Amino acid sequence: MNISQPTEADGLQYSIIVPVFNEEEVIGRLLAELRKVLDHWRPSYELWVVDDGSSDRTGRIVKEFFTEWPEANLAQLSRNSGQAAALFHGMKLARGAKIILMDGDGQNDPGDIPRLVSFLDDCDMIVGIRVKRRDSLLRLLMSRLANSVRRRLLKDGVSDTGCGLKAFHRHVVAAFIPIQTLYSFMPALASSAGFSIREMPVHHRPRLGGKSKYGLRKFLWRPFLDLLGVWWFGCRRCPIEPVQRSNR
Repeated sequence: MNISQPTEADGLQYSIIVPVFNEEEVIGRLLAELRKVLDHWRPSYELWVVDDGSSDRTGRIVKEFFTEWPEANLAQLSRNSGQAAALFHGMKLARGAKIILMDGDGQNDPGDIPRLVSFLDDCDMIVGIRVKRRDSLLRLLMSRLANSVRRRLLKDGVSDTGCGLKAFHRHVVAAFIPIQTLYSFMPALASSAGFSIREMPVHHRPRLGGKSKYGLRKFLWRPFLDLLGVWWFGCRRCPIEPVQRSNR
């Protein structure tokens, strides 16, 4: 997939990005929920569903759903490259002044979006915290361990980076780097660049179809290697300062 850097669209307030991979069992239900929320939402928006090389009917279902939804767009990657790649491509396509991320597996509640973005008046980035998580005991224990290690080493002040619901101002995108586990380290990268972060409790729902894409290998050793890289990068990076332009 070839993309060019977009310019911010005049008056477009939000870009919503949903990465998906082989979610034919749940994507239709999720999009129906999302549209119901957005139809009653006042701000202007665009929606980008980024299909990460699905081998099932996910892309076809999304295309059919979007035929009468002018704000919605589908981007399809030529091969499966991982959730981080889908997110990164989506952020490059986004033209809104503020960006919202959510998972495509249906476990995030679209109804949390209006409340989530209301905090952006007071910070650069807002991160959802999953309450009453609907995951297996093994997954909960792995997540607790990973969050504890990451928080102690990176000192990002975030208790749950695994939550897919996140929102931030467009300028925060400059803090991110294209690594395979980007979704786990977005708050740490934003914090190391000098941006302010807040957390907000959000709903977490059981998966109603499809399969989780994260096994033990992807959940532990790969993030650990990237954790060391992000720690080094955070120690060495320069803070990102807003550019002040003046006319002569």
